[in-house]
Amino acid sequence: MTESVIPAIEIRPATRTDAVEIGRLLTALGHPTDAKDVGARWEQWRASGNVAFVAARTDGTLAGVATLHQMVVLHRARPVGRITALVVDSSSRMQGIGRALVATAEEALRLAGCGLLEITSNERLVDAHAFYEQLGYKRTSIRFAKDLTK
Repeated sequence: MTESVIPAIEIRPATRTDAVEIGRLLTALGHPTDAKDVGARWEQWRASGNVAFVAARTDGTLAGVATLHQMVVLHRARPVGRITALVVDSSSRMQGIGRALVATAEEALRLAGCGLLEITSNERLVDAHAFYEQLGYKRTSIRFAKDLTK
C-alpha cells in the first residue's frame, strides 16, 4: 500500500501514541472522547480487526483520522469494509486530506479482500454526505440504532 503525501501531511497508520489527537478529532466530530478513552479501548479495538489512518502534520498533530472496520456477513461473498469515523480538523478542510484518507481506506479494505465499502454518517452531517457523493458513494440504506445501556 502506498502512503499518500499532501504538502506537510503524511497519511499513515494510526498508533496508540496518537490517542490524544484521535480523541480531539473524534470529539470534534461529536463523539466526546479523550486520550484515556482511546488508550483504554485501543488493544481490544485493534484485536477486533479495526485499523485507523491519520493525516499527520510535521509538528506531530493530526489533521484528520479515518477509522475502519471489516465484517463477514452471510449475504455477501466478500467481507464488507466500513469507514466508521472520518474527520478532518476544521482548520485543514478543503485541502484534499479527507479525499486522501478515503482513498487510503479504500485501498486498505480492497487489499483486505472487501468487496464493498460502506461509510456511516450522522444525518446532521449534510456537508459530509455531499463529500461522499462527490467521491462516488451512493446513499443505499437507513441505519437504526438503539442504546442498550438504558
